[in-house]
Amino acid sequence: MESEARRSTLKETNLPIFKLKESCVRRRYSDFEWLRAELERESKVVVPPLPGKALIRQLPFRGDDGIFDDSFIEERRQGLEQFLNKVAGHPLAQNERCLHMFLQDESVDKNYTPSKVRQA
Repeated sequence: MESEARRSTLKETNLPIFKLKESCVRRRYSDFEWLRAELERESKVVVPPLPGKALIRQLPFRGDDGIFDDSFIEERRQGLEQFLNKVAGHPLAQNERCLHMFLQDESVDKNYTPSKVRQA
């Protein structure tokens, strides 16, 4: 069984500011939390909320698959995708290096130096 934290999806863009027109990366929920915090700290963007944490689903003896339940995984995936679409569609957020790294680099360097991306 593949957990939500290990899923990856090919994403495409026609926005000229992104160096790659297609990318496929794997991100954990904590990586989304990091991105949201970075955008709030570094930009003037009003960052949308993330889908809620699954704390109750992690309790034992629930009688279901908890965080590994297919419907929960799909609901979380859709919420994270909506978050990314809103952020990536915002003109100011598109200039943030943290967003480019999150969307297109193999791994997220959480010790990066914040900066703006320059369009080529």
